[in-house]
Amino acid sequence: MRVLVVGATGLIGASVCARLVSEGHEVVGIVRSPRDNGARGYQSLVLDMATALRPEDWLPHLTGIDAVVNCAGVLQDSPRENTGQVHRDAAAALFLACARAGVAKVIHFSAMGVDRAQPSSFSATKHAGDQALMALDLDWIILRPSVVLGRPVFGASALFRGLASLPVLPSMPDTGRLQVVQLEDVVSTVLFFLDPGSRSRIALELAGPEQLTMDEIVGTFRGWLGWAPASRLVLPGWVARLLYRLGDLAAMLGWRPPMRSNAAREITRGAIGDPSDWISLTGIQPQSLAQFLALNPATVQEKWFAGLYFAKPAIFVVLPFFWIMTGIVSLTTGFGNGIGLMQSTGAGMLSAPTVVAGALADILVGALIAWRPTARKGLYAGIALSLFYLILGTFLRPDLWNEPLGPFLKVLPIIVLHFVALAILEER
Repeated sequence: MRVLVVGATGLIGASVCARLVSEGHEVVGIVRSPRDNGARGYQSLVLDMATALRPEDWLPHLTGIDAVVNCAGVLQDSPRENTGQVHRDAAAALFLACARAGVAKVIHFSAMGVDRAQPSSFSATKHAGDQALMALDLDWIILRPSVVLGRPVFGASALFRGLASLPVLPSMPDTGRLQVVQLEDVVSTVLFFLDPGSRSRIALELAGPEQLTMDEIVGTFRGWLGWAPASRLVLPGWVARLLYRLGDLAAMLGWRPPMRSNAAREITRGAIGDPSDWISLTGIQPQSLAQFLALNPATVQEKWFAGLYFAKPAIFVVLPFFWIMTGIVSLTTGFGNGIGLMQSTGAGMLSAPTVVAGALADILVGALIAWRPTARKGLYAGIALSLFYLILGTFLRPDLWNEPLGPFLKVLPIIVLHFVALAILEER
């Protein structure tokens, strides 16, 4: 079977593609950008769903396709993502294109509870996409999973591991219960419904066998990682709201933090449902979180990831702050000292222009690191600029290597921190 998978690099989509390939299916994966267009054992096509809003945008990619699996989803509107375009407009265009192209089988991933309430643009647009699909004469299957967890980590699955690494668990107020579902069970469901003899025109809730609080989920992960239970600190409501707003700010800069305003609205109602139809129809017995983790012992890589999870945002706050503030200080309160330093090297009339140029370069590097689409370029620019300062400074003022405060020596750990940031930059 030749299957088109939309959102092929996401948490669910990547696993669906891998499983399909392993079972002999021919896979065409839709990826968002050329950067995602790597060798994965299947054909990949670059198409940004936010721009594919007409059936004509999809029709060329449906030639020879037997089934479509739509795994695409975004949490919240940002400069890089738009819930309405991805969940509603592009999805509706895809479904209509399937009808025109004769691709009858469409498996569409929605979300738990969107048919009952839509507290945010995430669930409202997901629900609109569901309705667009159900209105067509297709063999559609709508899957509404709860929070999906597995060995791959992204979004909530990554957040739980990061929280598990903290010595004190910051407990968020007003969070509902979750029936987390395992990624393996979700992927097996897709394979079940790709069978030509399976039922269609059905919407199913995919939920685990137990209702857990967020604190219980984090505690389970902490025990899996081999760490003693953490003490619990219930955050005041205003602190929680501030953290969600900071997540929104990070999203405006192109990052994808799981803690954002939409997440707060969705998590308040929780993600619980009735998996009985799913179980009776497919025969899949959903694993509990504890069962899954018991079968997949934690590795040192898991512990590294958990420990680095909250170090990453700290790094990407500190580095832009360091570069931008260095430039601002050089242009303001430290301008005179900068000129004096340059004059001591014999720069003469070039002292002031050199200080200004260096300050502007510092600010530019900081801005590049802060903006997610250019962060990698900014990190390399920071390394290059640091080495330039170090080499030029060694030639002009070698005595600074012997200063008690180590102005040159401190450049070395700064460079190393840039390499660490490069190593943990990717989100999935």
